[in-house]
Amino acid sequence: MATTADGPERGARVLARRDPALRAMVAAHGVPPIVPGRRGSHFATLARAICFQQLAGRAAASIHARFEALFDGPPTAAGVLALPSGALRSAGLSGAKAASITDLSERVISGSLRLHGIGRRTDDEVVAALTEVRGIGEWTAQMFLMFRLGRLDVWPVLDYGVRVGHARLFGLDAPLAPKALAAAGEPFRPYRSLVAWYCWRAADTFTPDD
Repeated sequence: MATTADGPERGARVLARRDPALRAMVAAHGVPPIVPGRRGSHFATLARAICFQQLAGRAAASIHARFEALFDGPPTAAGVLALPSGALRSAGLSGAKAASITDLSERVISGSLRLHGIGRRTDDEVVAALTEVRGIGEWTAQMFLMFRLGRLDVWPVLDYGVRVGHARLFGLDAPLAPKALAAAGEPFRPYRSLVAWYCWRAADTFTPDD
């Protein structure tokens, strides 16, 4: 797999040489910001992702801000488990999301999910570990790979924005189904994360780190 040592800059150059549609996107939008996250913790990143699931940006940001306000400092697994009963719901989290953040916290504290050093694991291993957590699916795990760990070869075929953007980029009449899109991404290894970012731009959608 491509590593962050290869760099998104090199990846963008490779893709520009490989395909004229991507060459135009590189010229228009520059280098995708697929780099390891340096702010906050892995736990806080995952908790934020759960807060933002299936919500519009402004509403999700408001709930996340209220969630963060529950703590003296950054959110932690121990801090979540020390909260009074009902505190997560009072911040605006649904019952399902409160249960997800609680399950995440319990797994981190018990050691069944080891976030320390997770960046040394393969993409598949990271996805397998994270999707054991209640409420964290493949898409959330892939966004963690891309925007927290800076992995360059993630191809989120379930993302509607990627599907729509891919169709627009390559002149298709309709978005491909996920299985067909998986095959269509093969020529762009090992920089499919960058292609996904350009698909978001082509679809005029926000990427998960916006």
